[in-house]
Formats: sequence, structure tokens, C-alpha cells
Amino acid sequence: MDEMTVQKTAGLSNSEAFTKKVLKEFGSSVSGVLQVTDYQRQLIQGYFIAIDRSLKMAEEKRVSKNASNSDHKYDNNDPIGWGTVDLNALALDVMHYARMGLDMMQDNHLSAIPFKDNNRTAQAGTKMYVVNLMPGYNGIQYIAEKYALEKPLTVTIELVYSTDTFKPLKKNRENRVESYEFEINNAFDRGQIVGGFGYIEYADPAKNKLVLMTLKDILKRKPDKASGEFWGGKKKVWEKGKQVEVETEGWFEEMCLKTLKREVYSAKNMPRDPKKIDDAYQYMKLQETRLAEMQAQEVIDANAGQEVIDVGTPQEAAHKPAQPTFLTDDGGQQALNFESQNQADKQPQPVQAKKGPTF
Repeated sequence: MDEMTVQKTAGLSNSEAFTKKVLKEFGSSVSGVLQVTDYQRQLIQGYFIAIDRSLKMAEEKRVSKNASNSDHKYDNNDPIGWGTVDLNALALDVMHYARMGLDMMQDNHLSAIPFKDNNRTAQAGTKMYVVNLMPGYNGIQYIAEKYALEKPLTVTIELVYSTDTFKPLKKNRENRVESYEFEINNAFDRGQIVGGFGYIEYADPAKNKLVLMTLKDILKRKPDKASGEFWGGKKKVWEKGKQVEVETEGWFEEMCLKTLKREVYSAKNMPRDPKKIDDAYQYMKLQETRLAEMQAQEVIDANAGQEVIDVGTPQEAAHKPAQPTFLTDDGGQQALNFESQNQADKQPQPVQAKKGPTF
């Protein structure tokens, strides 16, 4: 058996063990017979692959950030891996999102974001991490359409720039169908973003809805501590062994579009059907509240001199980061803002690769 076959077999074994852990944990928390479809099992195995990848990336960033710290009292010496993750809580999250049909193997459907819980200790003696599953904007669209009171035929979402021509056509006595006129006058130099719109179309055109957001409306949703990595602006980088602030372009357009999509697909603009709301949907809404509280606490706990996302080495000083693999729903801040640890002069040690998780 060649190396590739061995790796595939090992990966399948781990994903199956993870699936059994999820079903066992979820089964113990619900009454009655647990019904799981083959498709849901497939989704859960995909969750394992995606979460495993996220944990490895987070651990690499932790080690890299420690190495870049000029003062090692700010090191995070708590390794990130399956052995330091709250598997019981993760299993419940996984089962609920799988029942909703969210697929972590699809772009911007669902992402895994680890937070460190400084109040809990893992069996290894280090701090424990909680892995939160966060729907991306494609996941938000999927949820909105699945639970919609009436599923739309199509939804058009566009940012509007200063050189574009945009005219909303609101419903009135003479115009029974809400609509708009939109023209891009200079496709390759559209100017500055001035706002955006979403147009929701139904089988009955009289129900069509036009959602408008000004740039001011979009920026209201921008977090107070939004990272320059995503929204642009000032960012801390290492230059010649020191942290300095530089201007970065970030991914401002992508963040504006993400914010616009979140608004268009909200229950306010696309009402949910009460008959379709299930316990998985209710669980997701509770998790959103819990995640917002955790993010707020992370900002409070973070050291004033530490950047929320700053995992580059001292030699890196790029003014524009690589595009993120996903655009998160907390306004663009990935939740890897670990609290600094006061362990002076302790040098970071790379974590040895493990054969795999033990469930």
C-alpha cells in the first residue's frame, strides 16, 4: 500500500471516529430516537476535514506569532489541537449545523474559529479552546432561502460606486412593481463606494423588494476594533525588529459586499416561515449571541499593544495581505485574538506533529 493510500485510510478512520463522537454526544442531549441521514453523515465527515485544517493553521499562526514577539512574555504557550479542544461542545454544534445542511467543504458556507477559554484547562494542563462554527455569506444565503416564508426566484446584490448610475424605482400608485435602474459607466475605474443594493425577486412581481444601504449604513456595521487586515487602514507590522503602523488597503470592497449580503438576507428583508423554524435554527441564533459575547470579551482581554490579527514574522511588512480564505461575519475579524500570556522569557517551542486525534 502506497503512502497516499495510507493517508487516505487514516483520514477516513479519523473522520468516522469524529462522526461517532458527534452522534454519541448529540444523542445523549436529545430525547427519542436520533435519525441521521447518509447526507448528514457525509457533511459531518467533511466538518472533520475542515476543522482539522483550521486547527493546524491556527497552531502554525500561534507558533509564528510567538517567534515574532520581541518580548516573549506576550507568547501564547497553549497549543491548539484536538487535544485542547472542547469536543463535547463542538459535537453539539456540528450536529445542529449538519441538520441545517451547511457544508464546510463549500466556499463561505461555514468556517471554524477557535477561541481560547482562559477559565478552563485541558487534560494536557494547558488552556482549552472552544471551536465556534460561523456561517459565511453563502451560508447565510442558504439559511435565508431554506427558512424563508417564500423562497425568492433570484436575488441581485451589487455595490454602487461614485461613477455608476443608480436610480431606485420605489412602489407607488403608478408603479406597482418595486425596481431600479443601474448602469456601470466605467467598468475599470468606478471610483469610490457610495453604497449598495439588493433586489429580491418573487414569482409575484408585486412582492419584489429593493433593499438600499448607503456607505454610512455599511460602516455602521463595521466593528469598533475592526482589523486593518480586512477593512483597510492602519495595521501593525514588524520592521527591523520593531512594531510599526502602516496603511493597508485590506479587502474593503469584499467586506462592504459581505455586510450588504448579510443585510439583504436578514429576516427583516426576507421573512422566515415560523412553520420551518426548527431547533437547529434556534440553536444557531443562540450561538450567534454567544459568539458576539466571546468576541467582545476577547477585545476587552487583549493587550493594548497586540494586534487582533498579526501573525507575520519580523521580516514581513507587506501592505496588503493575502485574500482571506473566508470573510467572517463578525465584521471581518477572525477570532484568533488570543490573550497574551505573562510567562516572561519563555522561548516558543514548535508543537510536534501528532499522528491524529483520539476521540
